[in-house]
Amino acid sequence: MTLSSSKTYEYKMVMVIRTDLKMSKGKMIVQACHAAVESSEVAKRENREIWEKWKRIGNSKKVALRAETLNELLDLYDKALQLKVPCVLIKDAGLTELPPGTTTALGIGPDRSEIVDKITGHLQLV
Repeated sequence: MTLSSSKTYEYKMVMVIRTDLKMSKGKMIVQACHAAVESSEVAKRENREIWEKWKRIGNSKKVALRAETLNELLDLYDKALQLKVPCVLIKDAGLTELPPGTTTALGIGPDRSEIVDKITGHLQLV
């Protein structure tokens, strides 16, 4: 079934934050924001039709989830790439709490919820 068919899909974006870094709440929020903005930009370039549908729905659904390790985050990133879901890894500039280049978060989507859930459906909320 194509996206132009009469079936309505639910769309969402997910930001996955590394919890093993013990970032302050403020730092976690900033990293999630970076992931959301950058992932939206990637999606807008790579699949504008889905990005526009996500924006038009009205709430532009976003969910913040946790990854316990860098390896878990990288595995999620690889799975998103395999499924051709827009995604971006976020690396910190190192100006406050973390060393420069520390991978802190992953933005996934927006895309159809059923596809995003194949990547992140098992994760817990932050």
